[in-house]
Amino acid sequence: MPMQATTTTPLFAAALKPDRSPRITGGWVAFVIAAIAATPLAVLAPEVLLPAAAAFGIGGVGMTALSVRQSRQRRLAQQVTLWTDQLEVVIVDRHGTRSLRRFDPKAVRLVLDRDENEKTIAMRLRSGKDECELGAFLKPEDRSSFAKAFGTALRRARQTA
Repeated sequence: MPMQATTTTPLFAAALKPDRSPRITGGWVAFVIAAIAATPLAVLAPEVLLPAAAAFGIGGVGMTALSVRQSRQRRLAQQVTLWTDQLEVVIVDRHGTRSLRRFDPKAVRLVLDRDENEKTIAMRLRSGKDECELGAFLKPEDRSSFAKAFGTALRRARQTA
């Protein structure tokens, strides 16, 4: 039996998105500053010109690859919405494709994988043999915070329904 969309206010709703800090921008700034600083040395000592150009070429390719990877990762997102009668997870992948997964709050379990320091390293929803990973792109601190809040809301949904 497919679950129907509900119009009541959700017990819990969260939009999960990757960290958007401008780390790669700082790398490009450092790359440009290094190029400006190395230019007089390369002009004064021509024998350094070829190795310096090769090093900057490799650095530029590496920075470009990191920029492309980070821009693709920014497209990732998950919207988790919990009502007393159903749980919806909308997943947006790297290509912008959206998919909707629905679960019964009474049947789904939140499975947490932890490291030796009790930090949450992975979160999964399990309903029978069906699994859905949540927040794989989140920082460990954000993952732990989300797991605590979502776990509490999931218990509340089981008690009220």
